[in-house]
Amino acid sequence: MDSSIPRAVGDPHDPDTDPLETGEWIEALDALIEAEGAERATFLLRRLLQHARTRRVPLPQVLATPYVNTIPLAEQPPYQGNLEIEARISALVRWNALAMVVRANRASGELGGHIASYASAADLFEVGFNHFFRAGPEGDVVYFQPHSAPGVYARAFLEGRLAAQQLDNYRRETGGQGLSSYPHPWLMPNFWQFPTGSMGLGPLFAIYQARFMRYLEHRGLARTQGRKVWAFVGDGEMDEPEALAGLSIAAREKLDNLVLVVNCNLQRLDGPVRGNSSIVQELEGLFAGAGWNVIKLLWSSDWDALFARDTHQWLEKRFLETVDGEFQTYAATDGAFNREHFFNKYPELRQLVAHLSDDDIDRLRRGGHDPVKIFAAYWHAARHAGQPTVILAKTKKGYGMGTAGQGRMTTHQQKKLDAEQLMAFRDRFALPIGDKECEACEFVRPARESPEMAYLHARREKLGGYLPARSAKSEALPTPAAGAFAKFALEANGKEMSTTVAFVRMAGALLKDAALGKRVVPIIADEARTFGMADLFRQIGIYSPIGQLYEPEDAGQLSYYREATDGQILEEGINEAGALASWVAAATSYSAHGHAMLPMYIYYSMFGFQRVGDEIWAAADSRSRGFLFGATAGRTTLSGEGLQHEDGTSHLIASTVPNCRAYDPCFACELAVILEDGMRRMLTQQEDVFYYVTLMNESYAQPSLPQDAREGILRGMYRLRGAGPGARGARVRLLGAGTILNEVLAAADLLEGDWGVGAEVFSVTSFTQLRREGMETSRASRLGPRAPGSWVEALLPQAGTPVIAATDYVSALPDLIRPWIADRYVVLGTDGFGRSDTRESLRRFFEVDRRSIAVAALHALGDSRVGEALARYGIDPASAAPWTR
Repeated sequence: MDSSIPRAVGDPHDPDTDPLETGEWIEALDALIEAEGAERATFLLRRLLQHARTRRVPLPQVLATPYVNTIPLAEQPPYQGNLEIEARISALVRWNALAMVVRANRASGELGGHIASYASAADLFEVGFNHFFRAGPEGDVVYFQPHSAPGVYARAFLEGRLAAQQLDNYRRETGGQGLSSYPHPWLMPNFWQFPTGSMGLGPLFAIYQARFMRYLEHRGLARTQGRKVWAFVGDGEMDEPEALAGLSIAAREKLDNLVLVVNCNLQRLDGPVRGNSSIVQELEGLFAGAGWNVIKLLWSSDWDALFARDTHQWLEKRFLETVDGEFQTYAATDGAFNREHFFNKYPELRQLVAHLSDDDIDRLRRGGHDPVKIFAAYWHAARHAGQPTVILAKTKKGYGMGTAGQGRMTTHQQKKLDAEQLMAFRDRFALPIGDKECEACEFVRPARESPEMAYLHARREKLGGYLPARSAKSEALPTPAAGAFAKFALEANGKEMSTTVAFVRMAGALLKDAALGKRVVPIIADEARTFGMADLFRQIGIYSPIGQLYEPEDAGQLSYYREATDGQILEEGINEAGALASWVAAATSYSAHGHAMLPMYIYYSMFGFQRVGDEIWAAADSRSRGFLFGATAGRTTLSGEGLQHEDGTSHLIASTVPNCRAYDPCFACELAVILEDGMRRMLTQQEDVFYYVTLMNESYAQPSLPQDAREGILRGMYRLRGAGPGARGARVRLLGAGTILNEVLAAADLLEGDWGVGAEVFSVTSFTQLRREGMETSRASRLGPRAPGSWVEALLPQAGTPVIAATDYVSALPDLIRPWIADRYVVLGTDGFGRSDTRESLRRFFEVDRRSIAVAALHALGDSRVGEALARYGIDPASAAPWTR
């Protein structure tokens, strides 16, 4: 190299003050590489960096590389397919996806739909479908970018897995034979595997899915070695905190079974992702800094000749100084504009493309639209060992849509194309469609014996079948009766314990069950010792892919901290989002891996639905099966913690999730019955439900299981006791849930002893189940002959007797069953902000203690002694309501 000619590489904002000296250093490095190889050069550079640090030399940011492809031309593998046939297949998929969205919006402008995202990602998907995505029981797991769903449907149509009628009913599902807007397993249980429509959850779930596959392998439960998790996301989506939340664990645990493909079309819904900088360079720094293998897929093969002639890297310089807002403009304009505004900035670049026409410049593609470059990136990613891989694939949003939206700010919302635009699209991709069929947006599927269809089916047959496809069943597992794991709770006979302690004992017994024990997946977000679960560390170990490389500080204790490759506990640290993602991976293992598991995630209830509610909704969409345990639950049971930790709303939120069976048991025997029922439903009967069960850390006397209480426990309520012998006249019915049931029982004693009022007491284990059953009976009555009454009506028939309900949650929770209570109904709850104090003081403050319940009952009866009761119990009628304080 002529060292007198400066190279153009480097930061455009940091000019070279001595180009001659720079050239000499670069020449020396080139000579070293030529003589001793790249490994020696790496070693010397590392030593130089170390020495520079000792000399306190400020070091440059080294997590970003030049704005070019990571894989050089010399390292590209041969393309293992027929590019011409694949291009025709891709064109057919593109057309059918476009036609589906356009037809839907011709039918109704209300339906919406997106085509621009798939237009940018089509080649990324097609190379995967034709060469990499393996199907079948030991195949790959693919998380699809949600806005690209039309393309996935269009390919399934070509494969014969979806009918034209289904495509014609895109986004019209209520009448059947429709297709959901985004990947939704609940709506399409035999097609979609994973919901990704909520931005950011796809990457997070994919990372923990890859980890859970390793967990299954290391514990000898399933063969997952060699399987890959492929996740496709948009660059704008990477701004979601959840999208980046799992990067460190993926690198730390060396999840080389994971490939994340970021579709960098540089544009989100309203404009550029990073108008004033570069999202590709930013993401490269984030992923490289976290320890990922980064592959930049930026430029197509069309650029190779230019790069070869550009010996002084003027292209690299120009790329680095171009911000994404400019790249978006270049995407939306033509070759003449690009020549003038991009290449003509420097004489060297003007000369570099002097031999190209404006049309030639217009045909210079981004790397994400070149199957050859995509294949090379996927090939290297699939073979990379020791790190997860991210592929940053640069594309154009709305690619191929021309004036209808390529690279334009409004392209995300483009749903309708006129006849001229449709024909331009047809011509752009050389589709064999007549003008009449084109204008009508007719779906196109060649005969199965055509070269395109024969090739398509042959490629998928070689890869094990078709994707996406979801299995709805796995082997049915026998589950133990409650007596086998919770006899101590069924026959408690007044022994004091908390329901949390009871659960830990039950879980310990289940872990020892011969048939089920290995399927249990205990998941903890760094609170095992709080919940009394530390003994499990020693017994079953904490999962770690590398075992334990240290002797724990508590090694001398009975319950020492033990990590093991075959450990059973997933201890996620202070990371509720990651813990829930692990739970979803385990809760859908029956479908994704054909191996049913029983995840049990226990956490502070306040950090469940309120914190990761979006994940729980996605878990429901995923048809998850497992237990969520909200421990230290309620607003008054967690004394001393205060506002941030006290949960008064999780049961109300849980009631909105259709396949979540939510329970708030007071007694250990109730908990045992619920666990027995849940395991049977989810593992034996294989119902697509999951359970949310709240647990308390308050110890109190536990009764044995009342006779004939099982049905009521599961349906949501049962009669615990009748009025006592001291009742002399008036009657009330008291409903209590969770630990507040104890206050209700005490209130019944006060009413009888102090006022001669008799009180029946009912244990409400689930207001959610009561409401749903009530809604079903009400609907049946509206739509047909008089149906049997609801369970609430059966237990609480109209009798002129007031009903008072009290819980540790907001009053809207017991209000859920108001429509089915004929008598006067009064609800007490913990509305307002939580705060720190003793349990007794908190219950008094929120007016759910025994005295407040007794006063509420007297008032509901119209008893003239209410004022006397207020004075006796020290309740100030002038005090402000708790929810205002």
